[in-house]
Amino acid sequence: MPHRKPFVGLAVAGGLLAAIPGRSVGTGEIPSDQRQAIEGIIHEYLFKNPDVLIEALRGAKDKLNREEDAKATKVLSKRANEIFDDPATPVGGNPKGDVNIVEFFDYRCPYCKEVLPTLQTVLKQDHELRFVYKEFPVLGPASVVAARAALAAQRQGKYEAFHTAMMATKGQITDDTVYKVAEALELDVGRLKQDMAAPEIQQKIKANLALAVALNIRGTPGFIVGKKIIPGALDLDTLREMIAKARKG
Repeated sequence: MPHRKPFVGLAVAGGLLAAIPGRSVGTGEIPSDQRQAIEGIIHEYLFKNPDVLIEALRGAKDKLNREEDAKATKVLSKRANEIFDDPATPVGGNPKGDVNIVEFFDYRCPYCKEVLPTLQTVLKQDHELRFVYKEFPVLGPASVVAARAALAAQRQGKYEAFHTAMMATKGQITDDTVYKVAEALELDVGRLKQDMAAPEIQQKIKANLALAVALNIRGTPGFIVGKKIIPGALDLDTLREMIAKARKG
C-alpha cells in the first residue's frame, strides 16, 4: 500500500545496518567502504521510489506543524492577559464584546489591506465583537515608522482613524506618506513625532513582535478569533464561522 512505503524505506536502511558483520545498530562507526555501499543502495532505492521521500518529508512537516500549533495554543492560554487585555494595546468594536478578534498586521502588507473591508463588515453587523489591534511591522523600516505613528496617534485620540486611513493608502508607503496621512487627519504632527520616540511605544512594538513569534504567527495578517490562531487573510464566510464557533465555546 502506498502509505506504507516510508516504513519500507526505513526497514531497508535498518536491515542494511543490522547486516554488517560484528556490529549492532547504534554501537559504533560504520567502516567507510560499508557506509558507501549502504548509501549507494539507499540512494538507488529512493531514486526509483521518490514518493517514499516525498511522503516522509510531508509527514515530518505535518508533525512539526502540529507541535508548533500545540505550543502556540499553550502560549495563547498562558499569556491571555497580554494578548487580549493589555491596556497599552488599542481596542475597537465593542470593548465589552463577547468575542475577541485580534489582528497582527503591517501597514505595507497588501493582504492586510485586502482583508480590511471584511473586518469592517463584521464589525458593522455584529456589535458584540471586540477588536484588538496588534502592530506587527515586519516589512521594513517604513513599516516601523507607520506603526510608531499609529501608536502615537492613539495619544491624540485618533488611533482608529489613522489606522483606517493608512490601510486605505495606495502604493508604496514611505515616511512622508505616514506624515501626510497624519496631517490629513489634523493630527499635531510635531507632537506625533515626539511621541513616536517614546520608549513605551518602542517597547510595545518589541512586545508584539515577540508575542507573534511565540504564537507561531510568522507573517501578516495573523488573527486570533476567540481562542483559535489563524495565519493569513480570512474571507467573510470563514470569519463569521470562526466567530460563531468562538461563541459556542
